[in-house]
Amino acid sequence: MLPSLVVFGLTIAGIIFRPFRRSEAFMACLGAAAMVVLGIITLSDAAVALSGSLNVLGFFLGLMVVAAVAESAGLVEAVTQRAAAWSGGSGRRLLLIVFGVGVVTTSLLSNDATALMLTPVVFLLARRLSLDPLPYVFACAFIANAASFLLPVANPVNLLAVDAFDLRLGDYLVHLLLPGLVVIGATAAIFLFIFRRETGRTFAVPAPPPPGRPMLRLVIVVLFGIVAGYVIFSLNGWPLSLPVLAGAAVLLTMGSMGSRLKWPELARSVSWSILPFVAALAVLVKGLEAGGATAALAGLYDGLLGNGGLAAGLATSFSTAAASNVMNNWPAMMVSVTTLSGAPEAVAQNPGLPYQAILGAALGPNIAVMGSLSSMLWLVLLRRRGLFVSAGAFFRLGMLVTPAALLLGSLTLYLLS
Repeated sequence: MLPSLVVFGLTIAGIIFRPFRRSEAFMACLGAAAMVVLGIITLSDAAVALSGSLNVLGFFLGLMVVAAVAESAGLVEAVTQRAAAWSGGSGRRLLLIVFGVGVVTTSLLSNDATALMLTPVVFLLARRLSLDPLPYVFACAFIANAASFLLPVANPVNLLAVDAFDLRLGDYLVHLLLPGLVVIGATAAIFLFIFRRETGRTFAVPAPPPPGRPMLRLVIVVLFGIVAGYVIFSLNGWPLSLPVLAGAAVLLTMGSMGSRLKWPELARSVSWSILPFVAALAVLVKGLEAGGATAALAGLYDGLLGNGGLAAGLATSFSTAAASNVMNNWPAMMVSVTTLSGAPEAVAQNPGLPYQAILGAALGPNIAVMGSLSSMLWLVLLRRRGLFVSAGAFFRLGMLVTPAALLLGSLTLYLLS
């Protein structure tokens, strides 16, 4: 078990600190290769791990293309400008509207899309309105994670549990819709209290945005089609990557007609390195499984059952959340899913445990900025625009917001289970 833990720990450290300015994807692939070279897993084991990640990888690819086309068409900018008009000049109302737009964007396009598309527009809008941008950009980061378990497709991390435990949309909503609303409400309420001074200002309402362009209308139609596809595919247990890949193909095909898409700009908007990064993480977790680390954790779950279902539920959500802040929520969720898969009796006695893991992996990263990819993208985007938010500031705000929201969500989920 020790060699796999050492390789995994060094890889995560490399991802966080990026020695020699190597990318996160490079460090993850290096760690995955080390698992094979050191004999911790075989090439066939690595191939099995990669094949098991195809649905998630396809989902990411389609999502990034759709998000890039939507951004190019001006979808999020149009929605945000209208939100400023709907606020009626109230800073507090604008903050709540940003939360609302973030919930919709995250639910339809995922938390990474919220970070990539909503954050820059909200930052520029706050500056244009002469408002302190911090409450509003923090809202983008926190709602991207807090709303990312409302639907299976709101966070690609969710698909790891959805695939592993064959979670259907109906059961998913029964378990997580109400806890999600509780978490979102708690997060918004705490934000309003913490930033009551910064959001107490009023501002002049900007002029309404110009009429939508043809490509914008096409994007909206395709998004509704993707959502409908999500529902149909979830109810039937089919791969959720297919609707978003089909939507991406439609947008690219229609956009190529009449030169409505700028291909070089679109290609630069897609973060291609995410694909090898996620694939390598799957191999790394396979190494942990082969080394016996996840089997040891499964024993802990079995022991927690003796203390009652509530203890097991809280332990699952909080341990997954804590691990997400130490090792990022992708490997944390992979470990939780593998561990729960190795404890079938625990899951049979407490069917809410996979949903507690989803809750912890989605909400937990609102403590440490390296906890989720969306938070890291958010930080980089702001720094490129001249707003430097330290990891310490994110952590301090996260400690005020996240533990209370996670506890409320976990308790609500337990009562529903």
